[in-house]
Parts: sequence; C-alpha cells; structure tokens
Amino acid sequence: MTTVRRGATALAATAVLCAAGAGAVAPTALAAPSPAPSAPSSPAASPEASAPDTSEAPAAPSSPAAPAVPAGLYGTKDPTYDGVWRQSLAFLAQQSTGVEPAPQAVAWLLGQQCADGGFPSFRADTTGPCPAGVPLDTNATAVALHALKGVDSHADKTVKARENALAWLKRAQNADGGWGYNPGSPSDANSTSLVIGALAGTGEEPGQVRPASGKTPYDALLTFALPCTAKPGGGAFAYQPEKDGTLRANGDATAAAALAGLGKHLLVRGVTPEQKPACEDAERPTAERAARNGAAYLAGVIGRSGHLTLPPMPGASAPADQPDVGNTADAVLALAAAGHREAASTGLAWLEKNGAAWAKEGGPAAYAQLILAAHTAGGDPRDFGGADLVRQLNATGPAPASVPDAAPEKAEERQEGQEESSGFPAWLLVAVFLVAGIGIGFLLSGRRKRQP
Repeated sequence: MTTVRRGATALAATAVLCAAGAGAVAPTALAAPSPAPSAPSSPAASPEASAPDTSEAPAAPSSPAAPAVPAGLYGTKDPTYDGVWRQSLAFLAQQSTGVEPAPQAVAWLLGQQCADGGFPSFRADTTGPCPAGVPLDTNATAVALHALKGVDSHADKTVKARENALAWLKRAQNADGGWGYNPGSPSDANSTSLVIGALAGTGEEPGQVRPASGKTPYDALLTFALPCTAKPGGGAFAYQPEKDGTLRANGDATAAAALAGLGKHLLVRGVTPEQKPACEDAERPTAERAARNGAAYLAGVIGRSGHLTLPPMPGASAPADQPDVGNTADAVLALAAAGHREAASTGLAWLEKNGAAWAKEGGPAAYAQLILAAHTAGGDPRDFGGADLVRQLNATGPAPASVPDAAPEKAEERQEGQEESSGFPAWLLVAVFLVAGIGIGFLLSGRRKRQP
C-alpha cells in the first residue's frame, strides 16, 4: 500500500509514457511518491523496484475534465482513481484513534458500491446502478469491506454492504488463490495481501477462502516471495513475476505481504517482545516464514537509511533513490506487526521528521497511512513531529460524528506513568490500606470485648 493508489500510480505512469511518445516532457513531480491511497499496480518503494506494470490498469477516462468532488468525500483532489480508497483508509485511521466518521461520509461510501457487491475506484453518478462494464476494483472493495466493519451509522446497510463485498471478493478470487487488481487480471502480491488483511480484519479466516482449485490466498502469496539467497533483494516479495518469470524485489509489495503473510491487518497493534529479524529459506516454505523473511528485508533497508526509496517514474527527469514516505509508513507498520520494534522505531522517527509536510500535500490517504503506522508502532498521531495528524485528517472531510476527549486520556497516561515510576502500583497500595483497616477494626473490636 503506497501513499497513493497503486492503480492511480500506474495510470499516471501510462499518461507520462503517452506524453513522452508525443514528444512532451514528463513532469518531474511524477517521480516523487504519489500522495493518495495505494493500490497494487505499481511496484514501488524498493531500491531494486522495477518500473510500474501498467498492463492491467483500467482505461483512463476519455474526458480530461476531473469530476467535481462530491459532498461527504474526504479530500479535494480528483477522486477518479482513489475515491473509495482514500475514504476507506480515512475511516480505518479514524477508527484507530476513536473517531466516528460523519453519517454523510459513511453514506457516500455505501453509495459507491455496485449491485453485485464490488466497488469501483470511483463513480460520479450514484443515482442509478453502476454502468455496464464499469471496472471494479479488488483493492477498493477490500479496504471498503474492512472500513465499514468499524462504523456505527447506517448499521443495517453496512452489514449488507459487507456481506455483498465479501461475496464479490470470493467470486473474484483467481484459481491460484490470489487476486489481481481487477477481476480476471493475474494475481499480484499487493492485491492478494490487501484482501487477506480485509478478511482478517473482519473476522474471516483467509486460509479458508478458496476457489474451486482448493488453493489458498497464502499459496498465491508464496509465489511472489524471493529466496533469501536472491541477489539483490533476498527475502523480499515481488509485485508480480516479470515476463521471463523473474521475481524483482519490491518494497511496496514486501510491506503488504509481510503483514498479510502473518495473517494481520491494518489496525493491528505491534508485537512484544522485540524479535530479531532473520531470513531463513525453509525446505517447505510457509506464508509466515516468507512474511518474516520479507520483514527482515525491510528491516535491513530501514536500518541503512531510515526509509524506503522510490525510483523515478519512466520518463521522469528526477534522480533515483528519492525517499518514499508512503511505503516507509507501510514498512513501519509491517515491522511493528512482526515484532521488529527497533527497526520500526527507526522508520517511525524518520517519518516524524519527514512525513507531516508530505501528508499535507497528499491528503486523506497520506494522513491515514501515517496514523496507522503510528498506531501500530507505538507513536502518537496527535503529536507526530509536532503535527496533530488526527485533527488534520478530520479536517479533510465532513465533521466527525464524535471525537474522543484527549484530556482524560492524557490524565490517565500520566497516572499510569506515575504508578510505573513509583514501583508500587496504586491497586496494591489500596489493598494494603484495606487490609490495615480490617486489622485495626479487629483490634478495636477485641479491645472492646476485653473491657469489663
């Protein structure tokens, strides 16, 4: 999951290539990580990442005019490629901080779903059914399924919407057990990982979701894992095999697969105690072992620079090895979920110094990625490098239905800190006084009985 939709990134790359073919100069800005939710069509964020594969990207709209941003949607930028994605990611980030989104925002997301249960990336006209042939999106559907699990408003409709989305994802599953960006497209590590996470986050058993072939999503995930002996990129995951079958390490895919291979999701908390990263090739590979190998790869990259890097888009003039804030956030989340707290803390510290300005430019999905990384790795999204990411995210959409009062939480944290620093828990102190009181009572009672 990059900061921007993987699908949007792929479409942007397509536009750049088309412009280059016409003699136009590709804008430098496209070389930087894109600030919207990430879907799996671009192999991003790894020093060894290959150029984005645009073969499965949905066709760009014929009209150059961007649709108007509808009421209820988070963000002000063109939602064509990431409307459902950024809305859903915003909901998940809010859930991690106790914020309940506005009913209007929930209604907007529900209105995007098609009758068969799938979600497109965005549809401007929701007054009627989805047009025939509208591209449905496994990534948008998966993250919407997960996001709708935790909202309070429109309860009956959200339950039905989740049931339909789950059924649609099962129908869209490929014979190898995985998912592609659109139904029928070849499986890729990012899409498969996102669906696994959504299943895990909504109480399903990902390993029990199987097509007629009997393959599981974890079977598909293993096909994208590089062995530890691979040079470069040992232990990482590829987005998809290249045409000759070669697997090329991809930071974006590795962060997603490391989380999914452990059967975890975007709202997971970090694991303790600290676990040392290690890459080990098993005689009989398992998804968990491959996920831990992927986490070890991420820990190595983060340990060297504090962040992942993103090569420039094809045709862009910017130099390579630019920091990739979005995929660094995803890597921090995966590392914390795997128990690699030292590496996660290193990446989190880098994000606190470099992420706030990026999120301000990126919008709702970028804020959400930083919030989710902080939530898992033990950071404070309300004081993230001096920025209140939660407040800034909330400001990009309709006013939330409810926001928790931070003051009691801070007071409770101070109380817990005092108890821990004193070395004498408050509950034990209370118990001592109670026992002492009982003893004094017995003593006084005995003295009264002995008196003539």
